[in-house]
Amino acid sequence: MPILVAGSLAIDSISTPSGSREETLGGAASYFSVAASLYDQVRLVGVIGRDFRDDDLVHFRTRRIDLGGLERKEEGLTFRWSGSYEGRMDAAKTLETRLNVLAEFRPTLPQHFRDTPLVFLANTDPVTQAHVCSQMTRPRFMLLDTMNFWIDGRREDLYKAMQAAGNVILNDDEARALGASSNLNVAVERIAAIGVDTIVVKRGEHGALLYKEGRTFGLTALPLASVVDPTGAGDTFAGGFMGALAAGNDLSFAGMRRALLHATVMASFTVEGFGLERLLKVTRRDVEERLEELLHHTTP
Repeated sequence: MPILVAGSLAIDSISTPSGSREETLGGAASYFSVAASLYDQVRLVGVIGRDFRDDDLVHFRTRRIDLGGLERKEEGLTFRWSGSYEGRMDAAKTLETRLNVLAEFRPTLPQHFRDTPLVFLANTDPVTQAHVCSQMTRPRFMLLDTMNFWIDGRREDLYKAMQAAGNVILNDDEARALGASSNLNVAVERIAAIGVDTIVVKRGEHGALLYKEGRTFGLTALPLASVVDPTGAGDTFAGGFMGALAAGNDLSFAGMRRALLHATVMASFTVEGFGLERLLKVTRRDVEERLEELLHHTTP
């Protein structure tokens, strides 16, 4: 099944204890698309400025990624983000954010994008997320990502977007904030009461949790010897999750459990290099081999 992703393409500058990269390809839609395209066709919706390098577009064109929904604004500049990581590297310190052309982006989807069965709404303004939802004609599963900025400052708009999508992915701190409880299970129950069917909680090195219709599944993370750069790991996780759902054509609880395994594996590749450097080299064979490794760690 094809997958639509609506989100940011960015030019990132990243610093970690392992080194740094200046003006490298980034953005939620970039990480998601590269990961999900290993499984099925991706239809990318996003916006770039005149400074976006053609060499970076090659990374998309050489994969199963349809760029029919990508707009280039020659009068503006691409979204830029710079950040640094220290210590446990479980969160970035943002040094600078320049939204540029992303600030006013309200996409009009190409006609052949509107009947895409699987939809990922990457973290952005919830009004934009709801706008994308309203253009879909036959979605089977839509998954929305968000962050504390929208939870704290635009909660009512976020509720509307979540209800339109019906399913949400977020990290454990965001889940507690959205559900207004330090107890994750209580928080998830409150999120479900908003009108959400499926909730995926990313817990970094502690794994991930899946909640669907009163059922719960937990999965450990894959042990890694080192983490070079966590940037984009969450969006890669989502790409692996949605990609596996597309490839398996199974939206049941069992299908989502399997998809969570693939999500965990895909995220483990991303953190091994700066930006998209490691992920761009991953093959399906690499995924299958690491999936076996994860199963070895999780099966008694």
